Amino acid sequence: MTEPLDHAGLYRLMTWLSPSYPVGAFSYSHGLEYAVENGAVTDAAALEAWLRDLLLLGSGRNDACLFRHAFEAADDPEKVWKVSILAAAFVASSERHLETTAQGRAFAEATRDAWPCAALDRLLSVAAGPLPYPVVVAVAAAGHGLPLAASLHAYLHGFAANIVSAGVRLIPLGQSDGQRVTAALEPAIAETAALAQTMPLEDLGGASVLADLAAMKHETQYTRLFRS
Repeated sequence: MTEPLDHAGLYRLMTWLSPSYPVGAFSYSHGLEYAVENGAVTDAAALEAWLRDLLLLGSGRNDACLFRHAFEAADDPEKVWKVSILAAAFVASSERHLETTAQGRAFAEATRDAWPCAALDRLLSVAAGPLPYPVVVAVAAAGHGLPLAASLHAYLHGFAANIVSAGVRLIPLGQSDGQRVTAALEPAIAETAALAQTMPLEDLGGASVLADLAAMKHETQYTRLFRS
């Protein structure tokens, strides 16, 4: 049975994963900027397909798996730190590494200041290196007693919505097209969230090769609006 999400929990997830939360998510495109530049993503249908693959076969799937394992280990900072190191090792390029660790560190600082919890304090006491974003969000969610299923859905929605927002600016698309893409991704987000709840760390990996290559190519792209 799915754990219930009370009003306080809903409030926190909506706040933490809102575009207004100060983690700088608006400045990252997750490699999409290069995909638009080279003609791989040119319209709403292509953006939807790109994101669906990320969610089901790529970094979205991996993030969700890492989120779940960090969430379940939130009371053991040493174990969470091992998940954190694995998460940092699984990013496909230096810019994606910057993306996840910069947002993770910013999330940790903002949340510790406004929404403190013992689990986050314990993690930060042992974290001497990178703090990948899905790991830190998971620890905060667990530390505040939020249900895993709802937290995963909220995290994946935020992941997808940020890239949709980048696509609206880059392709460019109208706001209505952006919302249609977000709506169309609902089943993929639900499927990825469900998969992550039983997925072992040994199953990390992906088949979104073009997205990984785009993130690598973005590092040397001549003109850029985004940091990844």
